[in-house]
Amino acid sequence: MIMAGLFLLALTAFCQEEENGTVYIKHPYIDVVNNAGTAYENQDLDALRTMYSDTAKWWASGREKFIPIADAMKLWMTDFDKYDDIKQVPQGYPDYIHYKKNNDMIVQSWWTWTGKSKKTGEVLKVPVVIFDEFNADGKIVREYMYGDFSKME
Repeated sequence: MIMAGLFLLALTAFCQEEENGTVYIKHPYIDVVNNAGTAYENQDLDALRTMYSDTAKWWASGREKFIPIADAMKLWMTDFDKYDDIKQVPQGYPDYIHYKKNNDMIVQSWWTWTGKSKKTGEVLKVPVVIFDEFNADGKIVREYMYGDFSKME
């Protein structure tokens, strides 16, 4: 009986649920991410610069390492040299996650990037997921972008 009681006690101790943060469907950091997408589509570098910290880093699938956000923005603008009608269409809705551990603040969002090739006329669609980490000042400090960009020129 004692062994069974100890077993049940140990089992319940290991099966405890614990929250590690809160998920939000509406939050000002979600607005920042949405506004960054709009600024990109409008090629508005001035607006984009206000949303990222000066030391922010950016990475996308296929890249070896993070690059400074200023270099990333220059790279993003080359999309418009090769594609017309560029859009980032939201898929579902973004979530802001505030983790208790390390006070991490992240917006995860899903999009379909589309653009019409100036070279071939073909419309390219790339599903992407983006993770934006924020600092306490509400600026993006790190951005990770996952998608299959292999068909982009």
